[in-house]
Amino acid sequence: MGDSSAMDKAKGKAKEVAGKVTGNDRMEAEGKADQARGKAKEGMERLRDKAKGVGDSLRDDK
Repeated sequence: MGDSSAMDKAKGKAKEVAGKVTGNDRMEAEGKADQARGKAKEGMERLRDKAKGVGDSLRDDK
């Protein structure tokens, strides 16, 4: 998927682990939120790709 979604997920995981290790609940929560944002971006990218494929197939049939 896109670099942005992968970067958000990786950054989020690092924050989550750092928060757990240091006992920083806020950082851990931010990490989980960053991971969720990355997963949401990934889902939107997949949806956009599928929609593009459907649009392309409709144009090709004519």
